[in-house]
Amino acid sequence: MASLNFVPNDTQLERLAVASPFAMQIYQKHTHDAQAFLAQFGFGVPMFGVDFDALIRQFVGLGATNYLDSINEEMVMAGLRKLRQLLMLKWIWQDALAAISLEHLTKELSDFADSCINFAKDFVYNKLTKRYGDPIIRRKAKTLKDELAIIAMGKLGAGELNLSSDIDLIFVHIDNGDTDGKKCIDSHKFMRDLGRGVIKILDENTEHGFVFRVDMRLRPWGDGSALVMHMAALEKYFNQHGRTWERFAWLKARVVNQISADFAQPLRQIIKNFVHRYYIDYSAFSALREMKAMIVNQQMQRQDLDNVKLGMGGIRDIEFIVQAFALIYGGHHVRIAENPACLDCLAVLTELGYIDKEESGQVESAYRFLRRLEHAIQARHDQQTQRLPSDDGQMQAIAQTLGFESIASFRSVLDAHRQNVSRPFGRMVTDRQSPKQENLNAEQVYTALCQTLGEQAQAQLANFINSRLVASLDDVSKERLNQAYPIIWHALLMHAQRNGDEAMAALPRLIGLLEAICRRSIYLVMLTENPDATVRLIPMLSASPWIARELAHYPVLLDTFLQKRYLHLPDKMELTDILRQSLLRVEPFDDENYLSSIRLFKKTQVLAVATADVLGLRHIMKVSDSLTFIAEVVLESALYRAFDELTQKHGFPKLNDGRRADVDTCGFAIVGYGKLGGLEMSYASDLDLVFLHRIDEQGETDGEKPISGMKFAARLIQKLMNYLATQTRDGRAYEIDTRLRPSGNAGVAVISTHAFEMYQTQKAWAWEHQALVRARGLSGDRAVLDEFCRIRKQVLTSCRNQSQVRQDVIEMRQKMQSHLGTRNKTANTDGDKVEQFHLKQDFGGLVDIEFLAQYMVLSHAHQYPDLAIWPDNVRIFEEVQKAGIWSAERCQKLTQAYLDLRKKTHELALSEQNTIVNDGQWRQLRDFVRQVWQDELGDN
Repeated sequence: MASLNFVPNDTQLERLAVASPFAMQIYQKHTHDAQAFLAQFGFGVPMFGVDFDALIRQFVGLGATNYLDSINEEMVMAGLRKLRQLLMLKWIWQDALAAISLEHLTKELSDFADSCINFAKDFVYNKLTKRYGDPIIRRKAKTLKDELAIIAMGKLGAGELNLSSDIDLIFVHIDNGDTDGKKCIDSHKFMRDLGRGVIKILDENTEHGFVFRVDMRLRPWGDGSALVMHMAALEKYFNQHGRTWERFAWLKARVVNQISADFAQPLRQIIKNFVHRYYIDYSAFSALREMKAMIVNQQMQRQDLDNVKLGMGGIRDIEFIVQAFALIYGGHHVRIAENPACLDCLAVLTELGYIDKEESGQVESAYRFLRRLEHAIQARHDQQTQRLPSDDGQMQAIAQTLGFESIASFRSVLDAHRQNVSRPFGRMVTDRQSPKQENLNAEQVYTALCQTLGEQAQAQLANFINSRLVASLDDVSKERLNQAYPIIWHALLMHAQRNGDEAMAALPRLIGLLEAICRRSIYLVMLTENPDATVRLIPMLSASPWIARELAHYPVLLDTFLQKRYLHLPDKMELTDILRQSLLRVEPFDDENYLSSIRLFKKTQVLAVATADVLGLRHIMKVSDSLTFIAEVVLESALYRAFDELTQKHGFPKLNDGRRADVDTCGFAIVGYGKLGGLEMSYASDLDLVFLHRIDEQGETDGEKPISGMKFAARLIQKLMNYLATQTRDGRAYEIDTRLRPSGNAGVAVISTHAFEMYQTQKAWAWEHQALVRARGLSGDRAVLDEFCRIRKQVLTSCRNQSQVRQDVIEMRQKMQSHLGTRNKTANTDGDKVEQFHLKQDFGGLVDIEFLAQYMVLSHAHQYPDLAIWPDNVRIFEEVQKAGIWSAERCQKLTQAYLDLRKKTHELALSEQNTIVNDGQWRQLRDFVRQVWQDELGDN
């Protein structure tokens, strides 16, 4: 430290106090150290990487020898945090006094982060090599030392870190090998421990605070995946699974630490090949359109104009504009790719003519203003937030820090900048609306509609138009509603002309939707800007009251329909990717936002499936597959989030083989029964779940607050079920049923695979073995899933007394029918008595077919083990046919009967009708099913 101290004047102290209570507290608590530090590194002194390297060595207590063994982890963590406090004081003060430019501030912040990461990596690496030796890769031609590349993403990757930003990192090493020390471990474990050590030093909150919050969720597969991956695995992921939004994220990727040229060059090439195309990448337009739609969708959901990053016209919109151009043209123009920072890239794009100069200047001004505003918000309490405070006093302090006399004058400038961003953002990768519908005459269309629909419809329309709700709308909403009227009336008119009286069903549902969205008028803009999609919306409202109700209750789902997402139903891998992307900025332990995100994901995806179903675009089996995949993806996300949060709090449990669990081998798995297990989910299906583990129930977790393995397991499952079944304003994600677990409601929520095997082989009732036929391992620890698969096969292929199986199945079937089948066997229709038929529970229905499949497995799988492979009825019947037990005709007719019944239940669910129908049209199908039952099992 310099011997002379920096003594601030009253104006400087006053500006600091207004700008940041956090920084003022640092100054008051450490006045002498702060004054000495600022005397050496004052407001006008630029700082570089070498300065930060030297300061880190000084603050952690490293002598001139640079001998890492002379310091310990506690010294490193304390020193880095104390240095950060003094630097944050300096930067916040400089920013408040406007004594540093945006570029210099973000560059210094980024350089400091680089220095911290590199020092932490060197320190942890030194400690690990003392214990295990160096990680070595042994190849035929040569032996080389493994290396870890720490890749910075996002703002740190582009060298534009903000005052309280987290740092997005990804860890990649060269290849698998092992260490050469006395205690040998594989190099993957070495690199994983190295990565964890770096994260701990930077991220852990101690009495001195933290250095940087570390976010690892941008790594391939995100949460729940290995912390470190080798280079070949990264390349494979990019080639097979990489998505456009990930290309977007990797635009700013940068290796922070020094690595050898032999590692750096191929790694750089792998990233470049993934991110950029040599040609102009028009193929990215569709995906970018989807990303933009997601951004708009989230903005509409939040309606959060006080978020300067995520709100409309905010920082994210600017970054999207620049990065979208960079993704499309970056491979064609090397200069674009070489300038990942937002302002640098904007300048290159402007120079190359992709962005208008005047508009570019407005966007640049907006970016500088919004980033400085972001700093002012974060500087107050050192919080990673971009939301303007609701408190007037806090808001006045921010306005004053930015040089405004009043909140009103500040907001006026903010709104102008947002508007300047919204215009170019709105034009980005957008679809053109149909030109035929741009100039519709509202009065003419309304008159034609009334003439077509008749008096009753006219009254309904007039009641809405003249309602108190519409009269009370603000001017902006009224204007948007008036602009939407011709598009909406035109769509309704077209449906009425084609379908006559059916339009009467659509009208009240449309009015219900308009009542739900007219106060959130951005949805009216969506209808106006998508007239063709609005035309397609009306028949959907007419066909399905369920869809109409979902849209009215959750208007954010309109985007799913208007963007025609039902034309492509994502597979499980794509669904995983979609959910992962939506969860990227949901913080750990932020249950409210997590619950909201998974519910919105589920509703959005299920609506797309329902739309495809109503339009007849997908076979019933594909519809059920999609509904099942959606549930599986949500379950997997909930399991790993719950596991991650519990391990952060209590540490990792011990597995039953003595090893510690980790993310890759968490020790837990989810088993699905019933419709979930059989890949036959419908719209109202609950989730029948059983939870298994392979942990040491008596052992303790290895965290600062250790708990027993059994308690960890119980809390994990409880947390998971809370995620799924908690009632929020968006409802429940799923209803959960765990009564099929061993001993039912009297049993524990989660049991070991060993206990599960003992129960199934020694205590389970016959009906529990029936249920096991339709069970399937879903997600979690691969070893647990494999063990479940082995147990299931062992149980189902056991030799049974066929007469006893027959008797057990008949008794269970009769019990179900007496409790759940129709009791009133007839209904009056036009004076005639017509027998009623419960599609699922009555004899000749779905349950009979399911029981027949289960009977065939339990009575024949010991002789034909392939019968026990599949949990779904369709493939069970295929195996029965292959085994020659039944004729191909019988198996195929039974399969078709099953699919027809399931299709009808889906139709009834979407039209919000119960599953009891008139027997007449189903008589032939029922007679066939009952005949098969009679042939195989006798009377029921």
